[in-house]
Amino acid sequence: MQSVVTFEKPLPHLSLADWDARLYDLQVTADTRRADAFDLRHSARQLRNETRIKTEWDTYHNNNRLQARIYEIEQWISTIKELLDRIDREMNALKEEKASTERELEQLNMPLLVTSECLSNRDGRRSTELTYDLADTELKKELCVIESNKKMLIDRCQSAWEKINRLEVVKFKLQLDLNDKNEALQIDKDMVSLDKDCANITYKTNSLKTPNRMITNAQWLEKCEATRKMAVDELQDTLKLRESLFVARGKARNALRAQTDVTNYMMRRRVYDTQRARNELQWQKMKMEENMDKLSKDLKIMGEQFADKVNAMKVAETRLATRAYRPGIELAADEADLGLKEEVRNLRESIRQLQDKLDCAKATYNALEAASIKITIDLQDKEQSLDTDTRALEMRSALETKRPQGTDRNLVLAKVEDEVPKVDM
Repeated sequence: MQSVVTFEKPLPHLSLADWDARLYDLQVTADTRRADAFDLRHSARQLRNETRIKTEWDTYHNNNRLQARIYEIEQWISTIKELLDRIDREMNALKEEKASTERELEQLNMPLLVTSECLSNRDGRRSTELTYDLADTELKKELCVIESNKKMLIDRCQSAWEKINRLEVVKFKLQLDLNDKNEALQIDKDMVSLDKDCANITYKTNSLKTPNRMITNAQWLEKCEATRKMAVDELQDTLKLRESLFVARGKARNALRAQTDVTNYMMRRRVYDTQRARNELQWQKMKMEENMDKLSKDLKIMGEQFADKVNAMKVAETRLATRAYRPGIELAADEADLGLKEEVRNLRESIRQLQDKLDCAKATYNALEAASIKITIDLQDKEQSLDTDTRALEMRSALETKRPQGTDRNLVLAKVEDEVPKVDM
C-alpha cells in the first residue's frame, strides 16, 4: 500500500544517455556558433578596415588627382591670361601703328595736291616753253611715287584692319576658353573641399554615365595646345605686320623724300636753265637793238646820200638835156658832153648800188626787227615760265620738312625721343 501518490507527465522521458547526448550537442552547437560569430566579427572588422583604408586611399589619390588637375588648369589659365594680355598689347600697338599709317596716308594728300598743282601751273606755260623737260618728267614720277605710296599704305592699313579683326576673334575664343577653365577650376576646387561630412552630398542617378560630349584628356590637351598655337601664330604675324607697317611708312617717306629732292633739283635746274636762256636772249636783244640803232643811222645816212645822188643825177641830166638845144655846129660832142654822159652813167650806177644797198639794209633792219620781236615774245614766254617754275618751287617749299640730325636723328630712329627730357638752350 503506497502512502504518497505521484504523478508523471504524459510525455516520453529521456534517458540519461540521451540527456548527455543532447547536452553535448548543445555544447557543440554553441561552440560552432561562437566560432562562426568570431569569424564573422573578424572578417567584418577586416572588411571594415580594408574598405576604410581603400576609401581613404582612393579619396587621397583622387584629391591628389583633383589637385593636379587644378594645378594644370591654373597653369593653362595663367597661359591664356598671358596670351590675352599679349593680344591686348599687340592689338593696341597694331592700332597705334595703323593710326600712324593712316596719318601718314593723310599727309600724302598735301604732296599730291602740290604736285598736281605744280603740273597744272607748268601746263600754263606758253608757246615754245611748253616742253616735256626733266622737271615735268620728275613731277610725273613724283605723282606716280605718291600714288604708289598711297596704294601701299592703303593695302597695309587694310591688312592691319583684317589682322585686328582676326585678333578679336582669337581673343573671343581665348576668353571663352578662359571662362570654361575658370568654371571647371571652381568646380574642381569645390570638389576638393567636399568630404563625407558636408551637407550637400546625395545619391546621384546613374553617376557612372559618361556624358556624350566628354573627350579624352589627350584630346583636351590637343585642343588647348591648338588654341595656344593659334594665338601665338597670330601674335607672331601681328609682330611681323607691325614691322611691315613701320617699314612701309619709312619706305614711303624715303621714296617720296628722294623723289622730292630729285624733283626740286630738276625744278631748280630748269629755273637756272630758263634764267640763263633769258639772260642770253636779253643780251641778244640788247645787241640787236644796238645794231638796229646803228643800222637805222646808216639807213638815214644812205637815204641822204641817195637823195644827194638823185639831185646830182637830175643836175647832170638837166645839163645834158639843155646842151642838146645848142644851135648849129655848136651841138658838138665835146669834152663837157662826154664828161656829163660819163657822170650820168656813174651816177646811175651809184644810185643803183645805193638802192640795192638801201634795200638790203632795210631788209636787214626788218629781219632784225622781226628777230627782236620774236626774242621779245620768247623773253615774255621765258619770264612767264620762270614765274611759273618759281611759284612751283615756292609751293613745293611746303613739302620740305626740317630733318633731325645727329643725336636727334638717332632718337627719332630709335623711337625714344619722348623719353629723353627736353633741354632748354
